[in-house]
Amino acid sequence: MSESFRPLLETFPNQFPDRDYVIETICPEFTSLCPKTGQPDFGELTLTYVPGEVCIELKSLKMYLQAYRNVGCFYEHITNSILDDLVAVSSPRRMTLTARFTPRGGIRTNITCEYVAAKP
Repeated sequence: MSESFRPLLETFPNQFPDRDYVIETICPEFTSLCPKTGQPDFGELTLTYVPGEVCIELKSLKMYLQAYRNVGCFYEHITNSILDDLVAVSSPRRMTLTARFTPRGGIRTNITCEYVAAKP
């Protein structure tokens, strides 16, 4: 996958930057394509993070995720790429992304990747 949809992501100032609190966003309608067959893949993404100075703006997140609709990419790669983009634009204290893909051929796959900021 050579495209980057990172410029679609927007943030806004965290109104409580001195407090650790958890934001959980569930995206139940994620779609992409299988790079082998071209068939659609469907999944649910759960983003959980402790924001730093900014929070992720939800409409831009929706548009960002929809950009993957016609992208052929393995589950592991797409999940880690999304986490990398979200971390790059928001610099969270912690972030976890779990992708739960629907069964295909009798196999269900869940991918969880994490980021933890280095302590200053």
